[in-house]
Amino acid sequence: MINDFSPVLTAIGPDLDKCTASALVVGIASGDDGPVLLPSPLPDAGARALADSLEALGVTGAADEVLRIPGLDPLPFPLLVLTGVGKITGEPGAGVSDEALRRAAGAAVRQLAGTSSVVLGLPADTEEHVAAVAEGAALAAYSFTAFRSAPGREKAKDPVAEVAVVTSLKPRQCGPVLDRAAVVARAVRATRDLVNTPPSHLFPASFAAEVTDAVRKLPVKVTVWDEKKLAKDGFGGLLNVGMGSSRPPRLVKLDYSPARASVHVALVGKGITFDSGGLSLKPPTSMTTMKSDMAGAATVAAVVRAAAELQLPVRVTGWLCMAENLPSATAQRPSDVITIYGGKTVEVMNTDAEGRLVLADGLVAATDETPDAVIDVATLTGAQMIALGTRTTGVMGTEDLRDELVRSAGAAGESAWAMPIPDNQRASLDSAIADISNVGDRFGGMLTAAAFLRDFVDAGREPDAVKAAPTPWAHLDIAGPSFNESGAFGYTPKEATGVMVRTLVRFLQDRAS
Repeated sequence: MINDFSPVLTAIGPDLDKCTASALVVGIASGDDGPVLLPSPLPDAGARALADSLEALGVTGAADEVLRIPGLDPLPFPLLVLTGVGKITGEPGAGVSDEALRRAAGAAVRQLAGTSSVVLGLPADTEEHVAAVAEGAALAAYSFTAFRSAPGREKAKDPVAEVAVVTSLKPRQCGPVLDRAAVVARAVRATRDLVNTPPSHLFPASFAAEVTDAVRKLPVKVTVWDEKKLAKDGFGGLLNVGMGSSRPPRLVKLDYSPARASVHVALVGKGITFDSGGLSLKPPTSMTTMKSDMAGAATVAAVVRAAAELQLPVRVTGWLCMAENLPSATAQRPSDVITIYGGKTVEVMNTDAEGRLVLADGLVAATDETPDAVIDVATLTGAQMIALGTRTTGVMGTEDLRDELVRSAGAAGESAWAMPIPDNQRASLDSAIADISNVGDRFGGMLTAAAFLRDFVDAGREPDAVKAAPTPWAHLDIAGPSFNESGAFGYTPKEATGVMVRTLVRFLQDRAS
């Protein structure tokens, strides 16, 4: 399911006379007075001629704009590609953000699928710019053809296999930067592969086997709870959500614990491999994207793997909560009362609010180990899309940790927004017969879901210990951003996106330092 294809990333100097790549990519910006050619490795005469021709070519420099034209003499490239970086002000080389370069490189490489080798002549004379250009290219070099027939795979264009970034930096400066870009992009692509895999092939047992295999050669300890062990240990959220399916649930713990780690971060991922809504059945059209309801668990698995590959000096424990939510004679019913790991009871008023039930098990288990921070990742609510759209992740929880994650997202080039958890949202979850209900006020539903999850942070610990040292917690709702139902853009393909992998890796790196 996980395709380990990775484009080869290299850094080269600005002398391109002997380069054998198929295409050279240069950047165009939207300036105050029209399109502007950004600093590039083009010879002066060629650069002036191209700059004078931009308006005639109909180029605007807008983000996601990509235009192919014949190569310019004397450089040996048959193809010259103009890629837009969006609006800038001031000098041509100034005002271009890392994310603008990342998206411009990604848009070009994505649209150059079928081309074997590409040179990126975008402004990249700092380590940050080299990282952004390389990462954008590596993120865009992606295709998912595992379920096409042989003729179908032959028709699909292969992603770009070799990418060279033009820079004046020395190789010793670029090596670690390119290595990190490759690891992070590989983690994002692995997440996309898992999310794109249909539920006929990805179900709790196969999902557990896949993530186990993915870390087989890394210093990551794997523990898997099958349905018998889940029942013995009292993981009632996972068991009850999964009992309507013939394919039983799994809980997977991935533990990367280097000897020099001074920080411990726990990650909890929602892994509903298909969500029909259970007996509270979804409308048919709402089920068509529900293979993506395990994106949180896929994200967590990929981040643990990346942390191990990068040898980060931080302990990272991933808890992957996997179940398939289907209706049947054995499925849980609205008004059932279930017992979550650690002993709290939940009145299940809507079986389609199932993600919070499996996450509750994971949050209790994760916080029992008293990590320095716990972060859950989940495609949790349609309300997230109503509040923030399809490209911005909602972040809730302990304020300091919440805001730290938003900053990490900004540094990584991802969109995230801090949201509150008002007291009235928790009050709406009160149950007449159990400790809590799994549904409350439908207005502000994203916040209500977060209020539910907060009840299970530290729920297995002694109250005095919790009062003395509560575990910082944050919740990432990726319902919209995890799956792109519209057209591809920048380095982001249609369908699975791999959102928040880069944010979490950046967060771990910052914590490690």
